[in-house]
Amino acid sequence: MPGPLYIPVLPVRAHAASAFGKLDAETADRTVPLWTLPEIGGGARQPADTVKKALRRIVRVQQRRAAWLDTPFTALDHDPYEELLRYCWSATPLLPVADPARPRSHQALAAECAAAAGGGLGVRIRVPGAFRDELTAHTQDLLVRVGVGVPVDLLLDLQAVLPTRPDAAKEAIRALDELVPLAAWRTVALLSGGFPDEAGRVLDRGRGVAARTDWHTWCELRTSERSYARSVRYGDYGTLAARNLTRPVEGSERSRYGLLRYTTERAFLLASFLVEGRGETGATRAAARWVTESSGYRGTRTSEGDRWYAECALTTGAAGTGNPTTWNTMGNIQHMTFVVQSLSRGGR
Repeated sequence: MPGPLYIPVLPVRAHAASAFGKLDAETADRTVPLWTLPEIGGGARQPADTVKKALRRIVRVQQRRAAWLDTPFTALDHDPYEELLRYCWSATPLLPVADPARPRSHQALAAECAAAAGGGLGVRIRVPGAFRDELTAHTQDLLVRVGVGVPVDLLLDLQAVLPTRPDAAKEAIRALDELVPLAAWRTVALLSGGFPDEAGRVLDRGRGVAARTDWHTWCELRTSERSYARSVRYGDYGTLAARNLTRPVEGSERSRYGLLRYTTERAFLLASFLVEGRGETGATRAAARWVTESSGYRGTRTSEGDRWYAECALTTGAAGTGNPTTWNTMGNIQHMTFVVQSLSRGGR
C-alpha cells in the first residue's frame, strides 16, 4: 500500500460513503480512510443484513483503493459475522485492523487475514487520555503473534482532542516514544477528533467558530525534536465529533436542528438552524450564506461540497436545501478536500 497522505476516521454510514465517493480522483487517491463500523444497536431486526449492506457500500466506493476497516464495537469474529469479516479483510481492498485492547480471538482473525491477503495490518491504539504503560506490553505481545512477515501500520488514536485537553500533543509524543521502537512500522499516523462534542456550546445566535484542535495537535507534534516527528501522518474525524462513532449503525440522524459545517485553516465554522416542520429552507440558505460570505470560504471550484454551499446560499425555493445526510456529506467533502490540499502544500 502506498503511503497515505491523509487518514480520515470515517463511520461506516451512508453519508460518509457518499462523501468519499464524491471526492475528485486526485483527493481520493491520496486519502486512505480508517472505516470504523459503529455499534449495532438492539433495534436492528437483521443485524447481519445491516452490516452486510453497510460494508458493501464501503467496498463499492473504495473501488480498488486501499483502506482500513475496524470493527471495535462488535464481536464480528464470531458467527454469523466471521465469514463476512474474513471476506472483507481478505478479498477486498479493506485492510484488517487489530487493537491490543480487543479480545485475542478478534486479534487472531485480523492477523490471519492480514497474512493471507498480504496487504498489511493496521494496529489501532486508542489513547483517550494519558498513555498507560501496559499498552506497550500489550502491543508488543500482539506484534509477536502477528509475526515479522506482515507489514504493520501504527494508528495512534487520541479520539476527542478538544480545548479542554491542552496537553494532547505531549500525550501523543509520550505514546509514540514507547510504540515507534516496537516495529518497523510501514505507516505511523496520529488520529484525533477536534470537532466539538456539543456544538451548541460554541454557538451564538446559531453561529459559531471552533478551533481545529486536532490539526493544531498534529502540528505541535511535527515541530517536536523527535526523529520520527516529520514522518507521522495526519488523521482526523472530519466534521463530526469523535463520539459520533458510538451511535448505532442503524440509528436515526434526525434532530430538531440542522448544522452546516465548514473547515478553514485554523477553525471549524458552524451554522445551526431549526428544522422542525420542514419550514427551514430560508434558515438553511441563510446558514449557507453565512459560510460562503466568510473570509475562509474557498469558492465553487474547490470541491463539490463548496459548490453545494454556494448553490444553497444563492438559489430560492424549497428544493436544494438538503437534509442531515446531505449536510454531513457536503461538510466532509469540503473538509477532506481542504485537508489534502493543505497537506500537499506541506501542512505546517
